[in-house]
Amino acid sequence: MNKFERQSRQPADQQTLPEATGGELAHLPAEIVDVSDAPPIQPRPPLTPGEVRTILLSLMLTMFLAALDQTIVATALPTIGRQFRDVSSLSWVITAYLLASTAVAPVFGTLSDIYGRRAMIITAMSLFISGSILCAVAPNMPVLIVARGLQGLGGGGILPIVQTVIADVVTPRERGQYQAYFSGVWMAAGIGGPILGGVFAEHLHWSMIFWINVPLGLASLAMLLPKMGKIPVFHRRRKVDWLGGVLLMAAAVVFMLVLTWGGNRYLWLSPVIVAMVGSSIALALAFVWHVGNAEEPFLPLPLMGGTVVPYAMACGGFAMGAMLGLTVHLPLYYEVVYHLSASEAGLALIPLAAVSTGGAAIAGRAMARAKHYKQVAIIGTLIAASAGGALALFAMPLWVLLVLLSVFALGLGTAFPVSTVSAQNAVARSQIGTITGATNFFRALLASFTVAVFSAILLMALGADISLAGEHRGPVSSIPVADMVTAFHYVFGAAAAMMVGASLCMILMEEKPLAGPARPVEMAE
Repeated sequence: MNKFERQSRQPADQQTLPEATGGELAHLPAEIVDVSDAPPIQPRPPLTPGEVRTILLSLMLTMFLAALDQTIVATALPTIGRQFRDVSSLSWVITAYLLASTAVAPVFGTLSDIYGRRAMIITAMSLFISGSILCAVAPNMPVLIVARGLQGLGGGGILPIVQTVIADVVTPRERGQYQAYFSGVWMAAGIGGPILGGVFAEHLHWSMIFWINVPLGLASLAMLLPKMGKIPVFHRRRKVDWLGGVLLMAAAVVFMLVLTWGGNRYLWLSPVIVAMVGSSIALALAFVWHVGNAEEPFLPLPLMGGTVVPYAMACGGFAMGAMLGLTVHLPLYYEVVYHLSASEAGLALIPLAAVSTGGAAIAGRAMARAKHYKQVAIIGTLIAASAGGALALFAMPLWVLLVLLSVFALGLGTAFPVSTVSAQNAVARSQIGTITGATNFFRALLASFTVAVFSAILLMALGADISLAGEHRGPVSSIPVADMVTAFHYVFGAAAAMMVGASLCMILMEEKPLAGPARPVEMAE
């Protein structure tokens, strides 16, 4: 009996068509869609508004923890360095988390499509909480760095799984608004993290930045797990391509180390960096060769093609890269040009972080109501490009700069929900976890690359070591204001160019119809 005959004998309620959730295979009749190896999907009662709220709140709390640990540690680093009498290794407390979280994002996304969301969210949260405990009790710097890597393994799995669970709960048309809510979570973590870290380190103990994760993590699991049984099951059991996953993670880790060390610890053309670049390319080519020959590859390359996914991923990557690149480097600009203190420079970053959430909310509502939903992202990214161009052309007072940054962030924020939901909408339900993990993975890589490019632009323009990565940072007080203004004109110009690229990606991306009712979604329903 061939696979189509087996499929035709399945009950109708066990034949899962992707368009039931917005997939691109909806035009295929049920009898030729092979889900014979998928778990039986029994009809389940629809989630009540109260259950949806509980699930969303628990997911928001879960994501908040992962986002918070990317920002809360920075302000506590000086205190940690003094206690352990080791300042030279402080940057690794940040780097270990970022390396691990970036590398495992596609792994958790794919595994959630194989073993289910419940198993993977428990695994990710267990790693995150265990890593947090080990960080809090770390007796020395090496143990703290290893524990941060373990914490990053869990944190890197949380984001794609949370976005995948949202995709299981709500339709693609409604999903954009929920993505906007989660953008607000990232904004809260970005603003509150440095403040909490400083308060804990100064008035309590630096270990509190890790202990706080334990009760909050357990609370989020206690809220979420009882409701997971009502969420539809769309994962498909299959053989895990561990070799493909290891090759992809290894290539990503080496590439991230190149971006972290290049121009900072080692010169860009030093033998170490050149060798690492070659190793990363070799590992990436080995991954591509393996995927082409594997029976069930870890990350199917055809999934990354088509008329939607590559453009959606590139658009989101451009937006994330421009935002992170400016967030990392603007404090230097504020310090030299406007003579702001470190805390004042942090406050001046709020428009960039906060207003982007408003842009995401606008795009989410447009997706819930409009037929041509990608137009809001096209217009938004073009507005951001215009604001970035103005920043690149003119010197201006601080208040004008902040207004233009707010306009830039508003337009930039529209790219996030449209790109994420469009990619999820273009694949079958059994592949949503895989595509979500891959999207977050490539976004993180492009964002890290953008930070390195912006640093290189400043290095070439200023002719000084202005790296922000710790002990190798040169003195900034000696940099003339006019030189810094000129250097950042190039940075703002690069950010504007990235937003033009994001807009072009949206224009080229096919606008597939979104499944679901064309109506607004309210959290308070």
